[in-house]
Amino acid sequence: MDILLSGSNGKMGKTIQSLCKDDKDLNIVAGFDRLYDDSCPFPQYNDLKNVSDKIDVIIDFSRPDALDELLNFAKKNLTPIVSCTTGYDEEDLLKIEEASKVIPIFRSANMSLGINILNNILKKITPILYDRYDIEIVEMHHNQKMDAPSGTALLLAYTIQDSIPEETNLVSGRDGIKKRDKKDIGIHAIRGGTITGEHEVMFCGTSEIITLSHSALSRDLFAIGALRACKFMYGKEPGKYSMDDLIDSY
Repeated sequence: MDILLSGSNGKMGKTIQSLCKDDKDLNIVAGFDRLYDDSCPFPQYNDLKNVSDKIDVIIDFSRPDALDELLNFAKKNLTPIVSCTTGYDEEDLLKIEEASKVIPIFRSANMSLGINILNNILKKITPILYDRYDIEIVEMHHNQKMDAPSGTALLLAYTIQDSIPEETNLVSGRDGIKKRDKKDIGIHAIRGGTITGEHEVMFCGTSEIITLSHSALSRDLFAIGALRACKFMYGKEPGKYSMDDLIDSY
């Protein structure tokens, strides 16, 4: 499969490049990035209108402001997208929803297989624990991460909310003097140093705490997930796909 790598010169782009070298089924034929890197081993573009290469799939590890250009290119060429970018607002998500009627789009807030297995566990245990336990999420990332809470923390929070029949409130951090409401699901973001990614979901009950945690030890696991998603997307019909679909395919 021939790949257009969006965000090719960023940290995740470099990781994708490194892993692709050892994969006989995947080949990066072009990169899309606002910044030029003369060490890049394939053609680079800062405007997708100039791309003439045959592209089987787009991997996007860029920024939300590149979305319109990527969707226009993909729809014009009927090219699947593996979207790994976070920080989208509601308007962006609606654009992705509309585009998925024309092209296949794989989107996940976190490309780690482990995080998505943890997410599936939350679907099963949250309805059992919610009545007697308070739920808090703590996420930690490096000091260069732009969005907070992280896309992964929101993924976990939305899964928890969807598993509870009652209406709940997402509370990002806390400030002031106010008692915790039973309907609150707290999300706390820490930014510092070179932390790759840490997520904890805590179910805090009377005399016990149940903690589910995931630690990303390197960026490789996100790149590995993205490359798995590329292969999964081969030949797919238009629509929205996720890590749940990939996991179910095993």
